[in-house]
Amino acid sequence: MNRAKFGASVMLLAMLALPPLARPQAVGDHQYTSEAIELGSRIYTSQCALCHGPQGALVDGIDLRLGIFRGVASDEDLRRVIAEGSGEGQMPATALGENEMEGIIAYIRAGFDPEGVAVRIGDAARGEELFYGRGGCADCHRVNGEGPRTAPDLSDIGAIRTPAVLQLNLLDPAAALMPINRAVRLVTFDEEVVSGRRLNEDTHTVQVLDSAERLRSFAKAELGSFEISREPSKPPIDMNEEEVADLVAFLLTLRGAL
Repeated sequence: MNRAKFGASVMLLAMLALPPLARPQAVGDHQYTSEAIELGSRIYTSQCALCHGPQGALVDGIDLRLGIFRGVASDEDLRRVIAEGSGEGQMPATALGENEMEGIIAYIRAGFDPEGVAVRIGDAARGEELFYGRGGCADCHRVNGEGPRTAPDLSDIGAIRTPAVLQLNLLDPAAALMPINRAVRLVTFDEEVVSGRRLNEDTHTVQVLDSAERLRSFAKAELGSFEISREPSKPPIDMNEEEVADLVAFLLTLRGAL
């Protein structure tokens, strides 16, 4: 065996010797490993791309890369459709080993990006119960015209955010908070104190939704102080792994008028 082959073999053995928790990606335990995503990429190219297309959007009404399916929400739904087929035979059943099945689901959940992050998706119905119940999400967020405006409207969040971003927002809101949604505190020269959520800002003005849910615009020249909070308005969500996966599943169903 030459030196190059020997070195490659030693590296492979070293990787295989790593404990399972050393290799998954960064956020939480809801994710698939990088190895699973890469395996899924190869399987998709060889077995799925012919019908679904390289970007997963060749079948009418389905976009696998964007997570748009027919009657599929959870990872278990995907497993069933892949294993049993669907559409009265239009999609044939596919026999995959457990690692291969996990890989193809991981690749789909990573948005067809072999370097991406794939999040396990739970049960959307259970997630909806958590959203409107113990999770307390509906106390601040508005969905489809119902609820307060003190936090961002989530009516189309499933169409504009990936599963990884949704999970990060639940587990580490400080890392996921968009700058435009940060809490602000304004004090005018008339000594009016306004607290709320920043909606828009340019060189000369700032628009906020105040604590009474009123949209207000201020000229910066009229402000005595303008403070932008670096802290999120909510702590990390107090849920177990399965519940987080369920809540992510429900959020992915919120696609507005699509």
